[in-house]
Amino acid sequence: MRFRVVHTTHYRYSTPVILCHNEAHLRPITGARQRCEESAVTVSPTPALHHRRQDYFGNAVDYFRIQEMHDLLTVRAASIVDVSTGLPAPLLAASMAWETAALWLRRDPSEGTCAVREFVLDSPLIPTDAALAAFALPSFPAGRPLLEAVHDLSRRIHEALTYDRTSTTVATPLHEVLASRRGVCQDFAHFAIGCLRSIGVPARYVSGYVESISPADRPQVRGADASHAWFAVFERDAGWVDFDPTNDQVVGAQHITTAWGRDYSDVSPLKGVIFGGGNHVLEVAVDVARMSDAPSEQ
Repeated sequence: MRFRVVHTTHYRYSTPVILCHNEAHLRPITGARQRCEESAVTVSPTPALHHRRQDYFGNAVDYFRIQEMHDLLTVRAASIVDVSTGLPAPLLAASMAWETAALWLRRDPSEGTCAVREFVLDSPLIPTDAALAAFALPSFPAGRPLLEAVHDLSRRIHEALTYDRTSTTVATPLHEVLASRRGVCQDFAHFAIGCLRSIGVPARYVSGYVESISPADRPQVRGADASHAWFAVFERDAGWVDFDPTNDQVVGAQHITTAWGRDYSDVSPLKGVIFGGGNHVLEVAVDVARMSDAPSEQ
């Protein structure tokens, strides 16, 4: 299934910006589940320097520097992505018992396992917490298959949290989300990751997009027409398996991944440092359009 994704960001400043340095995570990744066929990031005013690199987690990052005075910054990313529709759904009940998975993670010395192990640790926006562990544990009785337990936790988070665009910002601490039980997709994902890490299960934050079309028997997809976020857990045989607690889904062909990391701070779509600017108004528009109903060749 092929999609065209256009992500446009405008920053309007009350006073001119003299100089800015920015990083953007806006190019979809290429991996087992999807292939980015083409991607272009354009910036206005024209940057004095614009180059592309790969970050610690393997994500594509655009860095740009603007040295001319400006009161409007526009960043537009246009991509074509082929998402596989032929991959089998993970067999949730066939995964190893969650305690066995946690023990294996602690003891296995291989390099790949060590790379996964860092996703059990606290990160800047997701501290482990006894209250989060207490929320998670009803989904994790002794011997339950890991992915089945995670799926149940994701469902419970979907039911426990109210989706509310006005309730949080990117700076809202996780303990406030836990207290209010309100938030947006970023908060749903952080909440789930905090629960999992607090009981020793590795989980990572995933940023991307989701197609807005939903089946007639399901509610409208939340997180469409904007950047979306979900989480993934690692299972020894299945690898990383993604779950979307905002929409109560195992991630499938409607989801497009741009980047992953420990939490939002690692993969925010656009961040930077400016000199000048005063106050600003942010406008973001995302359009995800299906290009073909033909099955993916992947």
